[in-house]
Amino acid sequence: MTSPTAHKDGAHAATGADQPESSRRTLRERTTTIRSVLGRVLVLGAALALAAYLVPLLIAARMWLWLFIVVTATVAIFVLYSTHRFIPGKYFFPGTFFLAVFLIVPIVMTIQTAFTNFGDGFRGTKEDAITTITNNSVVQAADSPLYNLSVATTGSAEEGPFTLFLVDTETDEVLYGADGETVQPATDVDLTVTDGFVTAADGYTILTGKQINTAYDTISNLTLSVSDASAIKVQGVRSAFEGTKTMVYDEAADSITNVQTGDVYTVQKVGSSDYFVNANGDKLAQSWKQNVGLANFQRLFGNQSLLKQLGGAFAWTLVFAGGSMLLTFLLGYFLALTLNDDRIRGKKLYRSFLLLPYAVPGFISLLIWSNFYNRDFGLINEMLNLHINWLGDPNWAKVAVLLTNLWMGFPYMFIVCTGALQSIPDDLKEAARIDGASGWQTTTRVITPLLLVSVAPLLVSTFAFNFNNFNAIQLLTEGGPFAAGEYTRGGTDILISMVYRIAFGGSGADYGFASAVSVVLFVITGVLAAAQFTATRRLEDIN
Repeated sequence: MTSPTAHKDGAHAATGADQPESSRRTLRERTTTIRSVLGRVLVLGAALALAAYLVPLLIAARMWLWLFIVVTATVAIFVLYSTHRFIPGKYFFPGTFFLAVFLIVPIVMTIQTAFTNFGDGFRGTKEDAITTITNNSVVQAADSPLYNLSVATTGSAEEGPFTLFLVDTETDEVLYGADGETVQPATDVDLTVTDGFVTAADGYTILTGKQINTAYDTISNLTLSVSDASAIKVQGVRSAFEGTKTMVYDEAADSITNVQTGDVYTVQKVGSSDYFVNANGDKLAQSWKQNVGLANFQRLFGNQSLLKQLGGAFAWTLVFAGGSMLLTFLLGYFLALTLNDDRIRGKKLYRSFLLLPYAVPGFISLLIWSNFYNRDFGLINEMLNLHINWLGDPNWAKVAVLLTNLWMGFPYMFIVCTGALQSIPDDLKEAARIDGASGWQTTTRVITPLLLVSVAPLLVSTFAFNFNNFNAIQLLTEGGPFAAGEYTRGGTDILISMVYRIAFGGSGADYGFASAVSVVLFVITGVLAAAQFTATRRLEDIN
C-alpha cells in the first residue's frame, strides 16, 4: 500500500511541474491581450486622425455626401472595434464599406448628376459664377496700381494649383491669393523678397519664367478680388495690375450691372437653366450648376432623330456584345478541348503562346490592329493580296471590330474553359464511351453542359462588359465610318461611344446629359443581365 506521505509528496511534485506551464500560459495570454489592445488603439487612432483631417475639408467644400460617409464609417469603426461585442460586424464591415464607397456611392452620384445641368459653363455654384463674371470684366485704367508678380504652387508646375505673390511697386507691400479669392497681406507667410520680387515662400514652390510660360494659358486667367469694384489681373510673366470691374453684382437686387453700358442682367430661365439676362434677351455665358429635373431624359427621349440614331446604335450594341461573347467562347472552348487531350505533346508551350494576346495591354493591341486594317498598306490586305476597305465600309468595319475583339478575348475564355474542363471527372467521359457515345456526343451532351454550369455566369459578365466596351470602338474605329453629313452616329458606334460623342464631342462637356444616358444604359444592362441569369439558372439542374 502507498503511504499518505507518498501521496502528499506526489501532489507537491505534480503542482511544481504544472506551475511553470501555467505561468507561461498566463504570460502568453497577457502578451496577446496587450497586442490586441495596441492594435485597436492604433486602428481607432488612425481612423479618428483621418476623420479629423477630412471633416473640415469636406465641410469647406460642401461635400455633404462624403461627409456623411466619413462620419458614419468612423462611428461604425469605434462601435465595432472598441469592444468585444458585434463579432460578425467586424468581418462584415470592411466589405460593406468598400462596396458602398466604390460601387454604391458612384451610382448614387451619377443618378444625382443626371438631374442637373452639370458641365462646361455650369460647373460651380451661383456665387462662383458671379465671381467669374465680375473678375473677367476687369479693365486697366491709366492710374491702375502695378505689382511685381511671382507665381507659386503647392502642386505641379504645369497644373497648379497656383498662388500669386504680388509686391506693390510703390509701397513694397506683399500681397497674395489664389484665383477667385480676395487678395490679402502676406503677413502669415515666411517669404523672401529680392529686387522687388518674391523669390521664396514657405510651403510654396516659386515658378521660373520658363515654367510660367508653359502654363501661361492658365495663369493669365487668374484673378484676385480686391473689392466689389476692383480686382487684380495677371499682365505678362512678371507683372500684374489692379483694374476696375465693369460688371458689378448687386446682392439686394440679385442682378449684375455693366457700369459702362448701363445694361442690367437679372436671373432668368433660358431653356432648362438660369442665366443672367438683360432686357434685350442677351445672356451672360457663365451659368452655374442647377437641378433641371427630367430635362436631360426629355432631351434623350424627346428628340425623334436622336432616338432613331440611338435605336440603331442599340441594335448594333447587342450584335457586338453577343457576337463577341459567342465567338470568344467558341474559339476558347475549342482550343481548350484540343489542348486538354493527353496525347498532345508540348501543351504548356502551346498554352503559353495562346495567352500572348491576353498579356498585351488592350489599348496597344487595338492601335496596332487599326494599322493592320489600312486599305493600302495594312498587313492583312498585303499578306492576303486583298483590297478590302476595312475601316471605310460600315459592314467591313463591323467585321473588323468583331475579329479584333475575338483576338483579344479568346485567351480569357481559353483559360476559363481549361480550368472547367480539368474539373470534370474522367469517369464521366469513360462512362459515356462505355454506353456507346461517340466523341462528338460525349463533348456536346456530357462535357459541354457540365462546363456551362461554371462558365455561364462568366458569359453573362462578358456580355455586360462588351455592352459598354468603349475602348474597342474608340481606339479601333472611333465609331466610324460616318455617312455623308452624319456626325452623331458612325457605322460601328455602340451606345456608349455614341453617347460620349454627343456629351463630350461638341462645344463642351455635358456631364448631366452623359449621366442621364449612363443611368439608362445601367438599367438596360441590368435587365439584360438579369434575363441571362434567369435563362442560365436552368443549368443548375444538371448537377
